[in-house]
Amino acid sequence: MSRAFVNEDQAADQVEQPVERQISSHPNYVTPQGLAELQAKVAQLHEQHGQQSDLADNADKQRLAELERDLRYFSQRLHSAQVVTAATRTDKVQIGSRVTFADEQDQQQRVQLVGEDQADAARGLINWASPLGRALLGAQPGDEVLWQRPVGDQVIEIIRIEPA
Repeated sequence: MSRAFVNEDQAADQVEQPVERQISSHPNYVTPQGLAELQAKVAQLHEQHGQQSDLADNADKQRLAELERDLRYFSQRLHSAQVVTAATRTDKVQIGSRVTFADEQDQQQRVQLVGEDQADAARGLINWASPLGRALLGAQPGDEVLWQRPVGDQVIEIIRIEPA
């Protein structure tokens, strides 16, 4: 058999390494709930990794490589987590605060500022370092702040701040 055929066979057995998840340059502030979610995610990934570590075919090896990548990322995020005390103030927006604000058309929206890994805009969980999070952080009821959005800046008014 020629050398070319051997290399093709070896290439077929190689698993493409997934792209590494990028670690944010921002401090990894997390709410107590966010810390619990990170711990649960790492535990889940460890369990899945243990279940798949003996699998043989390339699809399984690819899934294992993705699990290992995610395990590296979430383990690092857990290690760098800085838990913020639960937001209890209603006079100033903090990480963990629930904030109701109104836009220029008087449409109200309620969000909670959370850490990067806990953010889920569909559930109203906003990353504290996002443009909206930065606009809200430190604001007080009645303040008008500038939300710098990709589709155009918008002035929003803080209506209410609730503790976590």
